[in-house]
Amino acid sequence: MTERRGLFLNFEGMDGCGKTTQARMAAERLRKEGYEVLESVEPGGTPIGQQVRRILLDPANEELAPRAELLLYFACRAQNVEQWVKPALDRGAVVVTDRFTDSTMAYQGYGRGLGREIVITLDRIACQGVAPDLTIIVDIDLETSLARARARNRTVADNHETRMDEQAAEFYRRVRAGYQEMVQLEPHRFAVVDGRGDIDTVARGVWQAIQGKLPRHD
Repeated sequence: MTERRGLFLNFEGMDGCGKTTQARMAAERLRKEGYEVLESVEPGGTPIGQQVRRILLDPANEELAPRAELLLYFACRAQNVEQWVKPALDRGAVVVTDRFTDSTMAYQGYGRGLGREIVITLDRIACQGVAPDLTIIVDIDLETSLARARARNRTVADNHETRMDEQAAEFYRRVRAGYQEMVQLEPHRFAVVDGRGDIDTVARGVWQAIQGKLPRHD
């Protein structure tokens, strides 16, 4: 197997935490610093992944079973790794993704109660050993997360991606507890950034976490 030369950065957190904005800002700064950057999002990423995303996030699919949901997330991820993420890393690019397997662990492993082992097993199959070098969690409290996510959904006309935002509060409590346990289990791979500040303050915390991981480039 060819040795990977790039850097894989994953942005995580509760819905409404601002991770999408922070991922975009980090990608822009990395480009200004001279790095090739691939931006991605999950579920989604590839054109095929976007079709899977519509199934996963459509509120009409409320009967989607937890294990079926889990498998769809990994089907989407397998395509993304094969088509975009792994080739980008192999050629030395920085990959910046808005969610990856850490989300699946938090939302399906902990939130749905499916457990860690099934997520780890499917990750090995789908991701071929490709894993983030650094996962940045933009951390906010549960109440702020729910309020922001639902306010966002009210302002977007014809929003067909609200299924995961409509879960019970207890589900999100398990998700947040899952993120906290993941940080304890792998502290070397996670950086937790306080998401309660203004955008620029959060961005400074994000960049501080990224700097120590950046590969040297000419």
